[in-house]
Amino acid sequence: MDDTRWLTDDERRAWVRFAAVLELLPGVLDSQLDRDEGITHFEYFVLAMLSETPGRTLRMTHLASRTNATLPRLSRVVSRLEGQGFVERSPCVEDRRATNATLTDAGWRKVVHAAPGHVENVRGAVIDVLTQEQVAQLDDISAALLARLDPESRLFANTPPPGTAAS
Repeated sequence: MDDTRWLTDDERRAWVRFAAVLELLPGVLDSQLDRDEGITHFEYFVLAMLSETPGRTLRMTHLASRTNATLPRLSRVVSRLEGQGFVERSPCVEDRRATNATLTDAGWRKVVHAAPGHVENVRGAVIDVLTQEQVAQLDDISAALLARLDPESRLFANTPPPGTAAS
């Protein structure tokens, strides 16, 4: 007996469209940042997450959570960013087993220079083609998917905003 719950036509269409967005969006984000700044979207995201923290410093494990990355992937990218002078690694004062990543002044300048073009690209590719109601729906849909994909809320994106109750 076949117990497979096949997708309805509407579900299949939604899935195929969503899969297309998953495939196309990274290239759109990467190509603008590579052309304008010589960095990938993920490299920009690492710099941006560091720029938003006190002292521009995070433990590598916390940075991995904020960037939705595995530690091996993050370590490779931080090594490249170190080579460009944008990030420095150092032992964590509170826990010598841990390593901190710190955004350098050059990294700060890079992310400040890159941010306007990146935000304009995000607006053009995603935000501005949606109504405010659709932006709210996108947030709700993303939160529901993250709750399933990250049930232990390991990723920073899966934590409730300050001042809200956890679901």
